[in-house]
Amino acid sequence: MTPSPNPAHEALRQFRVIFSAVRQHFQAVEKACGVSGAQIWAMSALRQSPGMKVSELAQAMSIHTSTASNLLDKIERAGLVRRERKHADQRVVQLYLTEKGEQALDKAPQPLTGMLTHALGQLSEDTLSRLNQDLATLIAHMGAVDYQAAQKPLS
Repeated sequence: MTPSPNPAHEALRQFRVIFSAVRQHFQAVEKACGVSGAQIWAMSALRQSPGMKVSELAQAMSIHTSTASNLLDKIERAGLVRRERKHADQRVVQLYLTEKGEQALDKAPQPLTGMLTHALGQLSEDTLSRLNQDLATLIAHMGAVDYQAAQKPLS
């Protein structure tokens, strides 16, 4: 009779599978279109909702507004997105993909939002609620953690 696996080791193995899949997907994205997984996710959100503001993009990606702004700076310099001021209030900046950005998105492997984000979106509310509670318990047992990291993309 084989002994049952250590539950902590099994959980660790499952985290390794998740992190490996995420890392492989990000590498495939970068290889296919030359930008990071987080940048592709941002561009995908702009394709779905052209004219978003930076704060709206940050909310859609569940990241801090300054993080979204820094992400946009890089892809704007690469010619993948453009910022426009169309309103009487010139402080309002809307974001749009460029043709080059559209082409990069077309080359990117699916899912454009990233493997983990996509998989989480497939789970039921009950499953997500349990997962969130269990992950919060795990984080609490880890001691010193950087809670600001929750506002940054994985890639």
